[in-house]
Amino acid sequence: MKKTTQFKRMLQSDRLEFLLEAHNGLSAKIVEESGHKGIWGSGLGISAALGVRDNNEASWTQVLEVVEFMSDATTIPLLLDADTGYGNFNNVCRLVRKLEQRNVAAVCLEDKLFPKTNSFLGEQQPLADMDEFCGKIKAAKDTQQDSDFCVVARVEAFIAGWGLTETLKRAQAYARSGADAVLIHSKLSKPDQILTFMKEWHEPCPVVIVPTMYYATPTSVFEEAKISMVIWANHLVRASISAMQDIAKKIYTEQSLLTVEDAIVPVREVFRLQDAETLKIAEEAYLPSRQTEHGRAIVLAASKGADLGSLTADRPKAMLPIQGKPLLQRLTDHFHTVGIHDILVVGGYKSETIDIPDIKLVVNAEYEQTKELCSLYTVLDDLDRPVIVSYGDILFKNYILLRLLNEPGDIVVSVDANPIRTHVLNRFTDFVRCSRRYDTDYFEESVRLLEVNPSLPPDQADGEWIGLVKLSAEGAKHVQAALAELHGRYDFHALRMNDLFEYLIRQGSEIRVVYTNGHWLDIDDLEILSEAMEF
Repeated sequence: MKKTTQFKRMLQSDRLEFLLEAHNGLSAKIVEESGHKGIWGSGLGISAALGVRDNNEASWTQVLEVVEFMSDATTIPLLLDADTGYGNFNNVCRLVRKLEQRNVAAVCLEDKLFPKTNSFLGEQQPLADMDEFCGKIKAAKDTQQDSDFCVVARVEAFIAGWGLTETLKRAQAYARSGADAVLIHSKLSKPDQILTFMKEWHEPCPVVIVPTMYYATPTSVFEEAKISMVIWANHLVRASISAMQDIAKKIYTEQSLLTVEDAIVPVREVFRLQDAETLKIAEEAYLPSRQTEHGRAIVLAASKGADLGSLTADRPKAMLPIQGKPLLQRLTDHFHTVGIHDILVVGGYKSETIDIPDIKLVVNAEYEQTKELCSLYTVLDDLDRPVIVSYGDILFKNYILLRLLNEPGDIVVSVDANPIRTHVLNRFTDFVRCSRRYDTDYFEESVRLLEVNPSLPPDQADGEWIGLVKLSAEGAKHVQAALAELHGRYDFHALRMNDLFEYLIRQGSEIRVVYTNGHWLDIDDLEILSEAMEF
């Protein structure tokens, strides 16, 4: 359905309809994805996003350019807040032609003087001559080529300090001049002016309102008053300002990105909103073919979690809820965030309770008598491409995974440079020795893994492997071969991941290290589970 038709049907609908403000292509797409049926192209929002005042400081062509991006990014109708029409009737005619060319559904014109002043600034704002404004409406309607294109006449009489009589007079004149709807504006904190107007409004022309100041009014009041459309007029631009101020201050204060990365959307979400996937499909269709690598994740989640008592009586450790979401779901969310959607989970204990969507579940039937390598061996044939192998009981900040993926090398492990806390808890710990200890300059050269040994004294360890390893396609082949060889050992059932690393090192494989410093948890007992609730 045409956008113009969509909008006209909203105006003429028997139920109350809503528009939400947007100020650029990105925010317009967010409006559509939120479920709203239409967009308010806010003059305040667009001017604020451009860094200028809402006084026609941005030219109408600059506004038009922004609106074109908004229209292109969405499939729902857009009503442009065009202030006074950027001049006289002639300017309005040209504006309407250009809006129709850009698939904009409707225009809103207000009866004030050019350059406009925002309705919430000052008092007794001068209004345009009523007859002259009626001429603008007629000119707009005569110019449009699409019969469903709509013109909304915004009545500013209440804003200017005039009473109900003037407001009704102007609204009636605009409706009779061809306006498809009238927008009645008020800056009182209660909807008294609007409701009084509605009691006296007997024209068939729909009424639109902007309850920015009387926001506490229940929506049911607007429905009972037979209002046609509500505009939430500036809330996305205001929300973006507060969010950017908070993050900017935090980055300035901390001079680091570590604590903000998980508080903002991942870059991949920006790519999604930009529709980067469509470009990828087009590249495959129109550019010379090139081999691309698609990642996979394997999660080892067969264990019960003996130190968690009754909490794992009816589910594996990986299914414990952390802040209302299963630990395993949090892991898969991390992988989805970085574009890994092919996820294999090796279950064991109570595997029938693993009901995470979009995973493939493989069961290690001998989980009670075996350790991690047997679980990994059950998916031996799936080590045929780049892969992340993860324990199923770890919780971590997303940047750790991103740094692991960005580190070159066929086999790369993530190592916590501060293993003291885990040693105090007196649990099985994958202590490691590396070619270089962690320091602030360590990333200037690659760090190699030399040894993984739970028996290492903590003061001789350079860190602890946290349960994440990245394998390139070549690295996955090395691991396949190593598992096939180790499987012939009599004690294979007792071998753990540290034994695999030790074997690979002896065979001459280079295992690279990416250091982190905290920001992860191994959910091993009730104390750490409690800590995870605040993670």
